[in-house]
Amino acid sequence: MNRKEIAIDFLKLAGLGEVNAAFNKYVSEEFIHHNQYFEGSKDALLKAMKDAHDTNPNKSIDIKQCFEDQNTVITHSLVCKADLDIAVVHIFKFNSENKITELWDLGQIIDKDSPNTNGLF
Repeated sequence: MNRKEIAIDFLKLAGLGEVNAAFNKYVSEEFIHHNQYFEGSKDALLKAMKDAHDTNPNKSIDIKQCFEDQNTVITHSLVCKADLDIAVVHIFKFNSENKITELWDLGQIIDKDSPNTNGLF
């Protein structure tokens, strides 16, 4: 698998509840993340993602765009939950073994009454 395929598969596995499988398959032991709501370790994000799935699971994840530049992959996705939809950007940094070493995520709740007819995608 190339890095784009790995990033997409990671998001689909982890985002739809297979968090342990996603981390075991694709994440480096040296992994760190930059989500401001959790301590920056691999274990903290793994737990947070599992807890999120248990309390408010995603219904679907649709990766709209995916870009790769050297060791970085960026995805732009639509994440649907029971009560809201979110536009999410993930930035993945990979090591030479194609394992994810660093992750950033930025999300924006989609306003159903937005005046912008272009939408978020």
